Amino acid sequence: MSRRKTERQLNLVICLLSTRRHLTAQEIRATVYGYAEAESESAFKRMFERDKRELRDNGIPIQVGTGDAVSGEEGYRISRTDYELPEIELLPDEALVLGLAARAWRYASLGEAAANALFKLRSAGVPVDGEAAPGLTPAMRTDEPAFGPVWQAVRDRRPIRFDYRKPGQAEVERREIEPWGIVNLRGHWYVAGHDRVRGSRRVFRLGRIRGEVSVLRTGPGVVVPEGVDLRSVVAGHRAEPERAATVRVRTGAAHELRRGALRVVAGEREGSDGWDTLTLPYTDTPDLVRRVASFGSRAAVVEPQDARAAIRAHLAATAERQGAEPDGGGAPPGGAPSAPARGPRSADQLRRLLMLVPYALGRDVRVPEVAAHFGLSEKQVVSDLSLLWMCGLPGYTPGDLIDVDLDAARETGEIIIGNAEALAQPLRLTADEAASLVVGLSLLEALPEAEGLEGSALKRVGEKLRSAAGAAVASLADAVQVRVETDEGVAETQRRCADALESGQRLHLRYLSGYRDQVTERDVDPMGLVVQDGHRFLEGYCHLRGDVRLFRLDRVLDLVVLPYAAEVPEGVGRRDLSSGVLQRSERDVLVTLDLEPSARWVTEDYVCESVAERSGGGVRATLRTPVPEWVLRLVLRLGPECRVVAPAALAEEAAAEAGRALAHYTLDGEGAGARSAR
Repeated sequence: MSRRKTERQLNLVICLLSTRRHLTAQEIRATVYGYAEAESESAFKRMFERDKRELRDNGIPIQVGTGDAVSGEEGYRISRTDYELPEIELLPDEALVLGLAARAWRYASLGEAAANALFKLRSAGVPVDGEAAPGLTPAMRTDEPAFGPVWQAVRDRRPIRFDYRKPGQAEVERREIEPWGIVNLRGHWYVAGHDRVRGSRRVFRLGRIRGEVSVLRTGPGVVVPEGVDLRSVVAGHRAEPERAATVRVRTGAAHELRRGALRVVAGEREGSDGWDTLTLPYTDTPDLVRRVASFGSRAAVVEPQDARAAIRAHLAATAERQGAEPDGGGAPPGGAPSAPARGPRSADQLRRLLMLVPYALGRDVRVPEVAAHFGLSEKQVVSDLSLLWMCGLPGYTPGDLIDVDLDAARETGEIIIGNAEALAQPLRLTADEAASLVVGLSLLEALPEAEGLEGSALKRVGEKLRSAAGAAVASLADAVQVRVETDEGVAETQRRCADALESGQRLHLRYLSGYRDQVTERDVDPMGLVVQDGHRFLEGYCHLRGDVRLFRLDRVLDLVVLPYAAEVPEGVGRRDLSSGVLQRSERDVLVTLDLEPSARWVTEDYVCESVAERSGGGVRATLRTPVPEWVLRLVLRLGPECRVVAPAALAEEAAAEAGRALAHYTLDGEGAGARSAR
């Protein structure tokens, strides 16, 4: 059925593109091959209405006009002006950044849309290359299940309804909002809009949406207020620190606290041991308690006194929680059930054929190339070509049908298509395709190589895309924004890495490992730059580890460009980032945690092997990590909100470390942390 449906719809497209007047439904039924199988008038009407709807969903603009001047009956045609991709001329620097923009979505839900956009542009003779500038890797991820329906709602200007759980809140709340747009900030996606229930502007993190998002298709559409700045709305959603605490930290430890401190005063040393004093900004006491507690016995709050009392209670509860017996709230989770396999869809096949014909005409195109682009087997590509061979203009004689050399496709892999003038021009970009490229361009602003292009190539290609795609696409692109925040220090580090990459020189890094709370010295041969999940990375061959590593630039404490050439070992290549920056291994330790409802954010911020619901709104999460010490810090941070289920040795160490940290706080305030402040 799917193959016959694709054949019928392709014949309909060819017919409506070739007619000079609007054809009535009965004329289409009588002339377009495939509609004769409708057994009745009502069956034909249902079939024709479905075909029209699906063609429009694929971006094919079917016009409605007068088909019969006498009866006034409606007729249909496809205007070539609306169907065909307008001519786009790109300079070499514009083609480069456009290829990079498409690459930004390679591992995200809009990856297919971006890749298809490049395919259509190449069909029109635009010289874009999705593999250009291999040293640069802009990348966005859309792991949140809510991203797809929220994107569609923003695109179609429709309200949405969903259940939402605030941080630290056990119960979910039903929300109904009019979405103005979505923004990626610090690696997370947010939707901003008007909350109908509360009657005011609100911002929601997509990772905290629970269950399905309902797009409300009835009623008035969404009207975005003029002049609204989505980035400012989302960025303003966070609170700024208003208070300062005095915190003591062990020498060579608690580096994240040191980096966020307003002031660091070195204390006396006893060999390699000692305490330093930090002035640490914070917003509220619970946040300060979690940050300091994560470093266990290597950090202690001196002032204010309410924070000292709060962290003492936090650590005591942590030690008690790790010693508690399992509450039976959830069974160890297994793998999530896999989705049922989906067979070939008629809409996908039709879209491929409409892109393939203009791409193959006049070009040397091979079956393996097309199979690789669409993720198909070569056998499926040949099957597509055999279907194309059965389509053409009404009449369907040999002179009307599209000519395909199937023998060449099967024997040599060459794709030879003729007599297909009706489909010679590529279909214009859909809203998703064009918007994916325009949004991807905004991510390039975070790359050092784009600094000289922001006012030229980036701007020029963005304007050309918007012009070619139309006002609706430009509006969608404005409603989806990416913001990669950084400070001048990180920007300077990135510029120096880019210079070393271009000149082929080795780098020496003094690097803070976020996993281990440890500073190491590294010699690194740079291989590329990556922007992903709101962070910037240097990718290179690390001589300390003897392998390729990714280094977050905001954790590079010092960088020296060495006066000799980088030498990446033969056969060593760049990492596959399809699963994200975090590289997992079978050697990693599996850690299972019972999380209270207020700690569910762990499953949003970190990659989990599995997550199972527990009674009371909590979850049981299993994480894979190469550094169990990192999970220990996470457990200390969460305190009574978390219990280590496995391994048992980690639970015992968490309780013991909480006890060692608790020794800094005595009931009379004379613990080690207090004495060291004198």
